[in-house]
Amino acid sequence: MFYTLIILLFHVNQQFYADVNIHEEMIADTIRTNTYRLGILRNRKAMEGKVVLDVGAGTGVLSIFCAQAGARKVYAVEASSIVEQAVRIVKLNSMEDRVEVIKGTLETVDLPEQVDVIVSEWMGYALLHESMLNSVIFARDKWLKPGGLILPDKAELFIAPINDLVVEDRLNFWSTVKSQYGVDMSSMTDFAKKCIMNRDITVNLVTVEDVLSHPSKFADLDLYTVTMENLRSVRGGFRCECFGSSSINAFCVWFAVTFAGEDKPLVLSTSPFSPETHWKQAVLYLDEAVDVMQDTKVEGRINMYPSEESARHIFYCMCVISYRLDYFLWLCVCVCMCVI
Repeated sequence: MFYTLIILLFHVNQQFYADVNIHEEMIADTIRTNTYRLGILRNRKAMEGKVVLDVGAGTGVLSIFCAQAGARKVYAVEASSIVEQAVRIVKLNSMEDRVEVIKGTLETVDLPEQVDVIVSEWMGYALLHESMLNSVIFARDKWLKPGGLILPDKAELFIAPINDLVVEDRLNFWSTVKSQYGVDMSSMTDFAKKCIMNRDITVNLVTVEDVLSHPSKFADLDLYTVTMENLRSVRGGFRCECFGSSSINAFCVWFAVTFAGEDKPLVLSTSPFSPETHWKQAVLYLDEAVDVMQDTKVEGRINMYPSEESARHIFYCMCVISYRLDYFLWLCVCVCMCVI
């Protein structure tokens, strides 16, 4: 049995980041923020007396972490109007002598010098939906000194089949209405299924109990070597073996990024098996559930490529079924799944 899923990602409007809600969500994500803080502070030796570029600085918190780690100068580049708040925050923390906030896109600003370190929180849902990685690559090629440091420096993408029990409960709800109110509304089940499992990619928390196999890594990105051309086709195969008898009604996609350091590398994971982050997981529902048994092998390939309409649009391709995610995000994943 074969399935194809395609994921299309539309870019995020810059002024989306001018709203307080997204910044509250990111700063309140202690896993995210503390991992960045530790990743920066653990590289204190590489930071001390050096020049740092923060790509997509937002409120400037990462820039301040870099200054706290001993950076001589930090250029905090931010395109949205949240830059005004970043200026206030930098001044409030008495860092204005070392942190310079610059409004503009990375591709248009002109820095006065090359940098020793690039820091960026560029990841979006399913890793690539914001496509800020293009800006990081641009910054690396134009502004990073030879032998410079990038934080984080590695990204990985994972996939696993799941059985989303919450969806099953929601679909079964309509069959219970008659026992509660004496009105048979079971005919709503098919309509609910079309609304809920409608090829819109959802971003929500997937529990460990929902995951039906060990994760399969399908892509690696090395930020020192990845090129714009590489991002035109991020592809890979996956192979999963199911834990037991169940039904696959969706696939779950997540990512992990790594901060190199003198000691053990630090990993920020958005896996269902790791503590919750604001990225949660991306869920791709199938049109129909597929029954599997213990050790059933689920195999396929994913190919992610940019839309011709915009370099910030991303497709995950290999065929026919398209998925949509709100919040300025469209996905198209194309996954060929073969249940053996």
